[in-house]
Amino acid sequence: MTMNQTSGRMSRAVASAIHEHWVLFLIEGIVLLILGVVAILVPLIATLAFTILVGWLFLISGIVGLIATFWARNAPGFWWSLISAVIGILAGLALLTSPVVGALSLTLVLVAFFIIEGIASIMYAVDHRRQLTSSWFWMLLSGVIDLILAAIILAGLPGTAVWALGLLVGINMLFGGAALIAMALAARQPG
Repeated sequence: MTMNQTSGRMSRAVASAIHEHWVLFLIEGIVLLILGVVAILVPLIATLAFTILVGWLFLISGIVGLIATFWARNAPGFWWSLISAVIGILAGLALLTSPVVGALSLTLVLVAFFIIEGIASIMYAVDHRRQLTSSWFWMLLSGVIDLILAAIILAGLPGTAVWALGLLVGINMLFGGAALIAMALAARQPG
């Protein structure tokens, strides 16, 4: 089997999967759109909520890691697992006890996320422009917006970290939701 035949089969499989599950993509897009609007309207609350959520995730994962580490204390890598669990607990506690300060650190993580997601969305759009003939541009635009958001965050640090996290996550969700809705509506018809 040649590379072109394999690529053609994969393209048809992707198009078929998108067509088969277009309603799920539509629902996900609508939910992202609504959450994006809420985050844009109240960015400070969205920033604090996001920071607190991440804090709880770190804390819980650290506690679970600590329990698992002591449960399997004879397993190789005990000390590395212990260090990892303690770091998770400390990071979680830091974010929960000082979410405004934690927002600055998470803002830097958000910059990295937007850059990676932007590049991935652009590559996805380019790879699928044949299957999504009328809506691939929206996925491309979503990726470009992600890269612009990363630049905006960097330019405004540290002063914008308190509200920028919630606002920019909201904008990202808004455009991501619109892109998913466009893709889902285009995929309703069999390709």
